[in-house]
Amino acid sequence: MNTLSLYGKTIAFLATDGVEQVELTEPWNAMRGAGAEVILVSPKAGKIRGVHHDLPGDEFEVDVVATEADAELYHGLVLPGGVFSPDALRLNEDCVKFVRAFFDTYRPVAAICHGPWMLIEAKVVEGRTMTSWPSLKTDLINAGANWVDQACVSDQGLVTSRSPADLSVFCEMAIEEFAKGIHAVQPVSPTSMSV
Repeated sequence: MNTLSLYGKTIAFLATDGVEQVELTEPWNAMRGAGAEVILVSPKAGKIRGVHHDLPGDEFEVDVVATEADAELYHGLVLPGGVFSPDALRLNEDCVKFVRAFFDTYRPVAAICHGPWMLIEAKVVEGRTMTSWPSLKTDLINAGANWVDQACVSDQGLVTSRSPADLSVFCEMAIEEFAKGIHAVQPVSPTSMSV
């Protein structure tokens, strides 16, 4: 059990309809259990619906819409996976800018499963050692990442993991990075982001 404290820290979760439910709820509960305030950010107001693979899951109340989200108000960001949510989010300019802002301000980010799609879109994976759901391997390599097949990887404030089977270590490593806080270095691609 992780004994690191996140008291006084606020962690953002970025998701929309089709988020893999366990990849939202397990890190959410882990962050709260470590003392963090957790905030659900989404491109739409109201509620989003999770999924259990291809089956409908529960609804979750959105706290902040992406158009009003300010990365500087949060101490860390979690990007849950599932196929549908990350695919929709990476087409949303406000969501992409929100993700990129965490890297521009050196704040830790944790992404699991298909969550790294957002990191590719935000142009922040070049030179980073990462993992993901296996189908993203080529996407990440083509974007300049060093892809490895490991349960969880931490690279200078960026935590990535493969699948729900790795949630335990993912949550532990994410809490560790969020507890450390802002990193002196959170390298991003030198090219400017275009969305």
